[in-house]
Parts: sequence; structure tokens; C-alpha cells
Amino acid sequence: MLMELGKAISFLASLLSLFPLLFSAFFVPGTHWDDRLLLSMDKAAISAACCFVSGLFFAWSERRSAADHLSVFSTLPVRIYFLALGAMALLFVASWWLETYYMPLLWKVSVLSCFQLTTTRCLRHVRPQECHY
Repeated sequence: MLMELGKAISFLASLLSLFPLLFSAFFVPGTHWDDRLLLSMDKAAISAACCFVSGLFFAWSERRSAADHLSVFSTLPVRIYFLALGAMALLFVASWWLETYYMPLLWKVSVLSCFQLTTTRCLRHVRPQECHY
């Protein structure tokens, strides 16, 4: 009974430990990607420890005899941790690449279109000296 309650609480704690990792990787405005990476590595280590302890609870509760050895890496919390870490790493690299190589192209197009709109409006003015580029 107490082990089942410990499993549930540790599993909930391991899931909740993944959220700060997600937020520090993606939702910190005004920081550079390398700073986010360093912050995320700290939170990934804390989350790994929490998921590993929860995995130990799961492995101990599934063990029926002294000869049974269930690997901690095959328990649900550790599998969820590795899945979430892999998905976040893939999304992190993809968003870093998109910001580095794709966003400058969007900015370039938007600045050019804005400049063209401004010059078109200024050409319609009677006094072009009122135009501010």
C-alpha cells in the first residue's frame, strides 16, 4: 500500500520535473539560445535524478523475488524522461536552426516590403520632404 502511494507520488513528481525543463528551453524571452541550453542542462540533470528515483520505486515494486532484476531503464518514468528529453532536444535544435537560417530571410522580406510601401506612399505626397524613411 505504501509502496503504491510512493510510486504514484514519485511518478507525479517526475512528470512535474519535466515542465521546468520545457519552459527553460523554449519559453524564456530575451535570452540567447546558448544561455537557454545551459539553463536547460541544469534542469535536465535535476529531472533525470527525479525520474531515476521514481524508476527505482517502480523497479522495486515490480520485483517479486530476490532473483528478479528489473532494469531501471525499462521503467515508465525513465522511459518518459528519455522520450521527453529526445523530443525537446530535437525541437530545440530545429528552433535554433530556424532562428539562425530562416528568420533572417523573413526579416529581409518584411523590411523590403515595408520599405516599398513607404516609398510608394511618399511618392503620392505632394511634398516628398515630409516622408521619413
